Amino acid sequence: MNAVVRLAHDVSAGALGWLHANHGLGGFEDDATADLDDPDGVYKPVAELALAASLVLREGVAGTAELRAARELMGYAWAQLREGDLLYERQLRHAVLTDPLETYAPHARGGLRHEALEQLLDRASAADALIEVLPNRRLAVANAHRVVGTRRDDDFPAMLRQTWLGRTTQPWAIDWYTAYCMTHTVFHITDWSALPGGLPPDVVEYLGNWLPVWCEVWAEAGQWDLLGELLVVGACLPEPWCDRTTWEVFARAQHADGFVPRDAEPVDDDPRQRFLGHQHTAVVATIAGTLTVSRLLGGGR
Repeated sequence: MNAVVRLAHDVSAGALGWLHANHGLGGFEDDATADLDDPDGVYKPVAELALAASLVLREGVAGTAELRAARELMGYAWAQLREGDLLYERQLRHAVLTDPLETYAPHARGGLRHEALEQLLDRASAADALIEVLPNRRLAVANAHRVVGTRRDDDFPAMLRQTWLGRTTQPWAIDWYTAYCMTHTVFHITDWSALPGGLPPDVVEYLGNWLPVWCEVWAEAGQWDLLGELLVVGACLPEPWCDRTTWEVFARAQHADGFVPRDAEPVDDDPRQRFLGHQHTAVVATIAGTLTVSRLLGGGR
């Protein structure tokens, strides 16, 4: 266990340090408005920075330097969103979108609140104004409501059973896209490992049997981003699965500066393209390491 704790801590600290050192490469170039031309270009990555930072701060198992970096990244993301005003305007203009809520949730988790946005979310929730989304995405929205504290009566067990994972589908009937959906089902039903009891026993047994197999498959394929997400799943189980060999494989993919490549393909030398193309994997590595250390030290029980 101690070896995995050290590995996971080093990977997380390195990835968080790389994000902190390079985050300025990915911000909005101009003042962003609620009508975003390319939500995945800056908006989503900023939200992911906040997610990673919020979980580092929530778990509290990082070192002093890492906690400071997480606080600064959270502040940076909040400033990029004009302290929530951009999210409020986007939700006001586009009532059925869920991304303002989902982007707001990690900030709320970190103690950054926006009263007007929360009132707007309360009204939308009461009217059940929600576009049709995939089953795992329904869980994402429900968990965001749960984190923010919106009054809801979401049936998490029933929503879980509508997903690929909740049906405990034949484990070979999985592809790259389905694997990502499966990982996010786990993230949201457990609120990123805080509520591991949200996984019912049959799903826990299923993941216990097949998670090691999937890790081996995607490690062999050099899909480091997906492997990191699978390690997060392991940290979300009631009895966390934190395999040393898998962590060693993932750690070897990380560069000395903390950078973690998305996959085994060549990496662009241009710093901005390098950041934009691989920021998500560093976010995943930060979360995977943080949750693994926390769970192995007794968190989430």
